[in-house]
Amino acid sequence: MRGKDDEYDYLFKIVLIGDSGVGKSNLLSRFTRNEFNLESKSTIGVEFATRSIQVDNKTVKAQIWDTAGQERYRAITSAYYRGAVGALLVYDIAKYLTYENAERWLKELQDHADANIVIMLVGNKSDLRHLRAVPTDEAKSFAEKNGLSFIETSALDSTNVETAFHNILAEIYRIVSQRQLAGGQPETEFSHGTTIEPIKVLPTQQEARQTPCCQNI
Repeated sequence: MRGKDDEYDYLFKIVLIGDSGVGKSNLLSRFTRNEFNLESKSTIGVEFATRSIQVDNKTVKAQIWDTAGQERYRAITSAYYRGAVGALLVYDIAKYLTYENAERWLKELQDHADANIVIMLVGNKSDLRHLRAVPTDEAKSFAEKNGLSFIETSALDSTNVETAFHNILAEIYRIVSQRQLAGGQPETEFSHGTTIEPIKVLPTQQEARQTPCCQNI
């Protein structure tokens, strides 16, 4: 018998990328479990969680992967770009270097992800406005120049976290829907034959955080 979490019309894989310490894991936990951990450790390898939302009366299930930002884990995480239809490129508004490195992360996406992946630039930790090092207008211009959407969030106080994930999922849904109308692609197919296969996970349980690094590749 299928549980409620198994009922969906679309399944989209989203990856969170960016430097270590910018708050990717807390964005994931805030959106999927409405939790925030001030003492969260750096992600080792990859962890993921899922959550379903409604878009145009369709159930869209997001399978969100949190890729480790530290250089020594790059070889592990590169395989996880495969099949991703969306990416949140996260930086810390209070640390300019994490914003500067967004360009390198963009290149990594270009090297490893589907050419049509939908990318959103996310300036996280907007609650640290008194320590702001990255002007909003500068980040917005960078996003526009590179064809990215842009938003500032705070996983700490929940500002714009829902909006960020809903917006990127809705954009992916619109793209997929338009392609279906134009060419009748299967619902879970995005492009270039990339199909997101459903995998069995317990998205709100602690054991989902302990996924072996090379599972489901």
